Amino acid sequence: MRKTLMTLSIITILLLNSVAFAAASGSQEKTGGDGVTTLKWALWDFDATTYYEPLISAYEAKNPNVKIEPVDLGSTDYMTMLSMQLMAGDSSLDVVTIKDMPGYNNLVKSKRLLSLNDYVASKSVDTAQYGGIAEQITVDSDLYALPFRSDFWLVYYNKDLFDAAGLDYPNNDMTMAEYDAIARKMTSGSGASKVYGAHYHTWRSAVQLFGILEGKQTILEGDYDFLKPYYQMILDEQADGIVQDYATLKTSSTHYSGVFYNNSIAMMNMGSWFISTQIAKVESGESKATNWGLAKYPHPEGVHEGTTLGTITTLGVSAFSKQQEAALDFLGFVTGPEGAAIIAETGTIPAIQTDEVVEIISSTPGFPSDDASKEALKVYQTYLEMPLHEKAGEIEVVLNQNHDMIMTNNISLDAGIAQMNKEVKEILGR
Repeated sequence: MRKTLMTLSIITILLLNSVAFAAASGSQEKTGGDGVTTLKWALWDFDATTYYEPLISAYEAKNPNVKIEPVDLGSTDYMTMLSMQLMAGDSSLDVVTIKDMPGYNNLVKSKRLLSLNDYVASKSVDTAQYGGIAEQITVDSDLYALPFRSDFWLVYYNKDLFDAAGLDYPNNDMTMAEYDAIARKMTSGSGASKVYGAHYHTWRSAVQLFGILEGKQTILEGDYDFLKPYYQMILDEQADGIVQDYATLKTSSTHYSGVFYNNSIAMMNMGSWFISTQIAKVESGESKATNWGLAKYPHPEGVHEGTTLGTITTLGVSAFSKQQEAALDFLGFVTGPEGAAIIAETGTIPAIQTDEVVEIISSTPGFPSDDASKEALKVYQTYLEMPLHEKAGEIEVVLNQNHDMIMTNNISLDAGIAQMNKEVKEILGR
């Protein structure tokens, strides 16, 4: 019995020593014996993303006493994995990349992100440089993340088709009525050789988001009567053969890139993410639309040119990080002008569109050489495609379903809008 007890005591002591050693190792991993501070940065798809490594290298060169350690949580269930990693009291992560608004909302509500208010005030961070996004992600007067990546909507157009029609190219200050008129003038031919004046992909955002450009409504309020004029315009274009039939696009799973590549559409509203893809496909020969340009997104009458919609990727600091000051410094670098320039050098659109960033993007080999296309990159105001709201996921399901029914003429426009109003108000408890 004494031997057994002695053996158990030895095992217990060894286990305790092992735990103590692991804890010490973990502490050294953060602040090593050589005085180097290690910050763990949660992200996804590190190897496939062009801007992570340049950002880390540039920051470490500027701050040799800091090491940035990427923690790749994968893209499929990233926000779920991140939330689990940020369980209360877990200080294993310092800087966190936030993929979407529902995920951001969950992290804020569970108090897993540090408020950036004091940092923004002490460093005099100009949140206006983010084009109105910072205000849209502020929760109860607190800001918990700053944008560093952004994609926004603009118009891609085929210069050769406009030249053949003898019409001026789309300009950077088009109203919706002017956009519609140009699309109608640019429609010609029939059958396989037909040229459509415009193209709307099957996402609900390609239609519904025109309605929020005035800044008076959001997509989450439960009253969608304001969408009627925009739906009516595009339904009329569809009925008149100005754009391709929605149901056909949907059932055939036609990708927007293909119709642009084969010179069958004059204009297409699409996100800035397509710029690098189009450049690459022209170079490879897959895109036949070799003579193309960009214009700012069309807007309702009275709305400032350069007003558009977008999606963002943000950066925050874990509320449980033991190195918040260092983490905030890195966050400031990535989300500031220096980080924006580095991101732009990789051909990616950063959240800050300074003159330097615009110059870098527009100098990319293959980017349209005209000044108007360069000017199209300058954004005045960006509204989030899906604003911050705890019921955003449920609401989007309703909007998608009714969008499909309206665009395929399975329900009238009035009935579809009424259905959206009813179902979303039920979700909101009104």
